[in-house]
Formats: sequence, structure tokens, C-alpha cells
Amino acid sequence: MAHVAMLLLISLALALGPAVGFYGGSMMFTPGNRFPDGSVEVHFYYRESSRGPCGSQVDWMCKSGSCGILTKSEPVVTDSTSENLWCQSETHMATNVTSNGPFTLSSSGCCWEGNVNGVGGWKLHTHVNTGRRSDTQSPNRSPVSAAIPNIRIPQNCFQSIHLLAHDPDDDVVRCRFNDANCTDCHHHPNIHLQEDSCTLYREGSLDLGVHVFELMLEDYPVSNITVTDDDGVRNSLNNGSNPSALSQVPLQFAVEILPPSQGCVPSVNKPRFLTPTPLHGDVHHAAVGEAHEIILRAQISDSSITDFQVSGPFNMSKTLKSESNGVMVATLTWTPQETDLYRHVPVCFAADTLHSQSEMRCIIVTVAKTRVLSGEANVICKDNSISIVVSKASMDGIDQSWLQLRDPTCSLTSNDTHILGTMSLNTCGTTMDDSGDFIVFKNEINSFENPNAVITRRNQVKFGFSCQYPKMASVSNRYVNHKSDYIFTESSFGTFGYSFEVFTDSSFNRQVDPSLYPVQVQLMDKIYMGIEAHTALPEVTLFVESCRATPEDNPFSAVFYDIIKDGCIKDDTVMIYKANSTKYDFEIQAFKFTGGFDEVYISCSVILCAKDSTNSRCAQGCLDQATRRRRRDVSYETARHYITQGPLRVARQTHNAASNDSGFLHMSTSTGVFAGLFVVSFVVLVGFFVYNSRKTRSIDRMHLLSTL
Repeated sequence: MAHVAMLLLISLALALGPAVGFYGGSMMFTPGNRFPDGSVEVHFYYRESSRGPCGSQVDWMCKSGSCGILTKSEPVVTDSTSENLWCQSETHMATNVTSNGPFTLSSSGCCWEGNVNGVGGWKLHTHVNTGRRSDTQSPNRSPVSAAIPNIRIPQNCFQSIHLLAHDPDDDVVRCRFNDANCTDCHHHPNIHLQEDSCTLYREGSLDLGVHVFELMLEDYPVSNITVTDDDGVRNSLNNGSNPSALSQVPLQFAVEILPPSQGCVPSVNKPRFLTPTPLHGDVHHAAVGEAHEIILRAQISDSSITDFQVSGPFNMSKTLKSESNGVMVATLTWTPQETDLYRHVPVCFAADTLHSQSEMRCIIVTVAKTRVLSGEANVICKDNSISIVVSKASMDGIDQSWLQLRDPTCSLTSNDTHILGTMSLNTCGTTMDDSGDFIVFKNEINSFENPNAVITRRNQVKFGFSCQYPKMASVSNRYVNHKSDYIFTESSFGTFGYSFEVFTDSSFNRQVDPSLYPVQVQLMDKIYMGIEAHTALPEVTLFVESCRATPEDNPFSAVFYDIIKDGCIKDDTVMIYKANSTKYDFEIQAFKFTGGFDEVYISCSVILCAKDSTNSRCAQGCLDQATRRRRRDVSYETARHYITQGPLRVARQTHNAASNDSGFLHMSTSTGVFAGLFVVSFVVLVGFFVYNSRKTRSIDRMHLLSTL
């Protein structure tokens, strides 16, 4: 009987096939045609990761609203391993919605891959709003994100995971661990989520094994808009503290924590990406019917790269090629079809070894009808700046007024034959990438449209440019520690720059040597800082609109302290030293952030204005109420640019006994007097307590004798 039961179990196992473990899924949607009867076509793209035979386990159902009739294609494998360790598939679904009201799709199932959290079943929700937006005159498009099939991190190397959070409508995207419909989504006690940047970071140790993450992405318009549906007009964003999300899409994935590795050094113990690998968050442009290539290049010395995991569209191909010095190159090729037109497609990737993995990077590929224009350009690389000169003849009909660098506050200028731009290595969205022997600084020129326009008659323009510097030049040290001059170009002001320096005293004549950065200070020390504008225009005024301190090199850090805000001084220790119209010198007492931070960066937003202009931001000065601001006039003032200097490092206080070397602590006369008074007071206090104690014992003794 026992043999019969065993045979039945073996037969059942063979019939069921290999076990399948859920590794996560992501959803995105985009509207299609709007038909004469008012119905709207909506396309959904669902990616699912799993262990075992590849194929979707999901059956999406209409949970609320009018969802129409949902049709779907068979899931197509996009990436996998031959050993069935992981795979990812993509499913395309579509529906025609006759009502413009919101609706929700939902799915649930079992089971997550075995994990340390004991999470079994999974739930997915997608909330769609097909009403017409007042800003784009089109239905809303969802946030776009994805993740590779199998994220693997050694236990001692987990720092943070940067997730993709892109929105085709330029809305603000926020990530949450769960939405209102999810009551049992798992939370990790040692993992925290920065919702605005969609970044996971660790505080504390993580157990070995698979950890499950269930997130929801939501999009919020940057300004008040209305969404028109069949029932009329309704507000989609509340100016108060409780704004409404336009849509919700899931992003679920698993992270496998591996045993500790011998080290976490990129290119030594784990793969490091090299140029020309795209940076996280880059946007590529592709055209229907034309092959688009993405080159991934990574290096490791202690082991070898076995593969690149890729999360991409279903018809993207991958080829691998080995180079010397532990370098592996992957070429991703994708030819968009007509059905991909106007899509924003996420592509995520990571380089794998047997015992480690590179960081995960994700980019966006946008699909247009034809390839974007790329002009003929000459790039000039200087010690701390990049200049680009583009021939107008190579981009017929293009106006530089509709061109911008990666940072949209930076524009370009032109003459009769060329379009010109100059920027420093730390401005206008210039990014730094380590390519091994060289440090590469990259930027790009893009065309942009009037955000309120429904049509355009301009071709789309995009081309990237870069400068590379040998590491022996120590460019990275100058770039990271001491910030060189900030250089910008704008159509009305030409090329101009700002220097932001720390000075040795109140004369503001001698700068702190760049080699001494980080600048060492003591608490309450006076710090002298100065900002100066550099421009060939004779009649301009520098205006410092704000200055804030942060514990990291990021003016938009979540932790900050306002020194100047809206042109108004907020710190009582600030003293302004009057200078000429293009200089702004100030003094502030040194401080540090609570919470163990030892470094302080100072970031200021600055504006150049035409001198004596009554309509510029400079003329307004201090504004206690931001509502008094006027609309910017490009003929009178530049854009608001952020410049940063630092770090200022607060020296740790020492309590060691005095010694004969030059580093001992000196006790001042006043400190000695105070210490003597303290000792005398202490002796008197001890005597008082002794006397009191004896008196109390005497009274207690007398009371005891009287009761005998």
C-alpha cells in the first residue's frame, strides 16, 4: 500500500511539473485611440517574474467601475536562465472603455517564492482614470517602472535600491508600501522607503534569503488640473494636505540576500558599470521600425560576469561579448512597432556573477514616429567646463529658444551660424560616470514644447555629448570636494557664471585653499562665505534668493536648515557685508546637524537681473509671503540656479587630558575660575548632606529611645 501511495505522489508531481515561485510583477498603462462614440482604448503592459517555467500566473479582473471587455495576448518570455532559476514575461492587454469614469483592475494568487517573511499569497491592483486632463487634453498615463527578475545582494553589501519612477505626463510620482485596498502588504522593520525618490535603504541587519516587497506607485499633477468625465468636471488635485492620486499601479519584486562576500568594492568584488552604460533614469529616444541599441558594459576582477539580467519589452534581444580585464559587454536591440508608438518603455538591467550582482539601473525608452534630429556638434573640454557648438545648418528650422540641456533651467544661445552653450562640470544636469581609467562628464541637448500646447510644428531634437578626463588629473576630487565655478548659458544673458567660496576672514580677500576641503571648523566659529557673479554684461545685479544647509551634497535633501528664504534672512547669526552689485558676502556662526552628522553643505539659489529693472525678482527683495512673487520675465532676469559649496566639517570635541603637543586643549582663565568655584560649591554641598544625614540619624535615635 505504501508503494502505491508513493507512486501516486510521484505521478502527481510529474503531472504538475516543476514548482513555480512568484518573484513579483509590474503594471503600466497608456491610453490609445478615442473613438467617435466617446469610448477610449486603454493598453496595459504587465511584466511578471517567477522561478520555474515562465508564464503569467495572473488573471486580471474588473474590481470596480466600467472596465470594458479586457482582451490579452499570451505572455511572452523577455529574459530567463536555462536552469529555470528565474524568468520574466510580458503580457499585453487592451480594453475599450465606454465611460470616462475611473475603474480598477485586480488580481491575486499564490504563491510567492519561499521567503524569510512568510508571505504567501499576492495581490495586485491597478487604478485607471480615463477622463480628459485639462493640461494635456488627453487621458492620464500611469507611472512607469519595472525591476529585474532576480535582485541579489550579499548581506554585507546592501545599502540602497534606487527604483525607477517615471511619469509620461511629468507628474510627481510617489511610492508607498501599500494602498488603501491592501491591508496585509508586508513591511520590513529594517528597510525604509523614501517615497518621493522611490529609494529603499537599510537600517539594521537583514536575514539571509528572499525578502518580498509590495509597492504601489501613484502620480500627482504638479499643479491644479481638472479631469472631465461623463458626469462633468471634477478637481483631481486638492491644494490642501490631502491631494488625490490620478492613478495607481503596482510594483512588486523580491530581493535575495546572499551570504556575506569578501568585500563590496565595485569592479573588484562586485560588477561595476562602465561607459557607455546608461545612467539610472536616462531617457532614450527610439523610432517606429528602426532598431535601437543600448550598450551595457561592466567589469569585475575577483570573478567573472556570467550574464546581464534585463527587464525590457518582449521583442528586445540581447547579445554578450567578453573583453579583456574582466569586462563583459551586452548589446540590447529593440525595434519598436506601430503599437509601441508614444509609449514610455522601462528597461532595467544588472550584471550578474555567481556570488554578487551590480547595482540595478533603469532607463526609459520613448517611442516616436521618426528618429529625433541629432545635429553636428563640436565639444570643447576644459578643466572645469564643457562648451558645445552646434551647427544650425545640421538642424534646419530649429530655434535655440526651444532647446535645453538636461537641467531645464539651462538654455542655450546662438549667433547667425551656430547654437552655443557652456556649463561647468557640476551644473545644468551634467552627470559624472566612472569608466575605469577615465571620469566621464555627460549632458545632452533636448527640445521641449509648450506644456499647454496640444499640437507642435517642430521636430524633436536630442543628442548627447560628453568629456572624459584621465583619473590622474584628479578631476573627481575637485568635482566632489571643492566646487569649481558654476557656468551657465541663457539666451538673454549669454554665458555667465558664479563662484561660491569660503574665505579666511571678514576681508573676503583670501579664499580657503581647495586642497583643504572639507573645511574644518569648530562649533560657533565665524564662517565667511562669498558669492560672486561673472558676466560680460555691464549692468546686472546678483540676487541671492535663498540659502539652506544640508548634511549631504543635495540642496533638496529631506534634512535641511533655512539660512535665507525668499530673500529674507532666517538665521540670527548671519551678517551681510555690503559689496558691489555682483558680489554677496556674508558671515554665519558654525553649527552642525543633530543625529550624528558631522558635515554641512551650503546651497544657495541665485538670480542675475538687469540692473534698475523694477519688474525683476531682484527688485522685489525679501518676500515674507511667496504669493507676492511675479511671473518671471526672461528679458529681465535669469532662471533660478542652485550653487553649492562644502563640505564644512565640524571637528569632534575631545576630552583627553592636556599634553605637551600642539593639539592639547587650553583652559582659559575664566574656565579655571569657573572650575574652582565648582569644586568649592561641590565641597560645601557634600558637607551640607553629611550634616543633614547625621542630624536625621540623631533625631531617629531619640525617637527610638522614647518609644522603648
